[in-house]
Amino acid sequence: MIDLGKQLTTGTGCRIEAFLTGNDGHKKIKFGNRVQINDYVHLSALDSIEIGDDVLIASHVYISDNTHGSYSGDTYDTPPDVPPTERPYATAPVRIGDRVWIGEGVIVMPGTTIGSGSIIGAHSVVKGVIPADTIAAGTPARPIKRWNRESEQWERII
Repeated sequence: MIDLGKQLTTGTGCRIEAFLTGNDGHKKIKFGNRVQINDYVHLSALDSIEIGDDVLIASHVYISDNTHGSYSGDTYDTPPDVPPTERPYATAPVRIGDRVWIGEGVIVMPGTTIGSGSIIGAHSVVKGVIPADTIAAGTPARPIKRWNRESEQWERII
């Protein structure tokens, strides 16, 4: 259920959870090679979390493919009268590309894709798609710079 890749390193107090949700037999969490996760990182997978090669994850980061309930504004929304522990889980896969750097205290929400070569600024909350070769920051995280391959510089996104 968990593929550790090669040369995974972890800090102190890491919590890696891959929950069995049937007999599908697929990897719930898949680490690429040379991944470094630092202190007090929490990964929680009911569906799947894939982390590419050469990824650096700072301390106090939370990455999850699931939430207690659905809050998307459709007919499947969970009412507030239901206690959080009794709400049905909602899941969506998380994909983190190669050579990504995730800063201190970042939260990566279900359904997120972070493109290869990207950087996520400290204390950001990431939901949705962050393109490759992009620096994103904030709550919610938004692209603020993009690597220009012609000039070989990070350029501010207006």
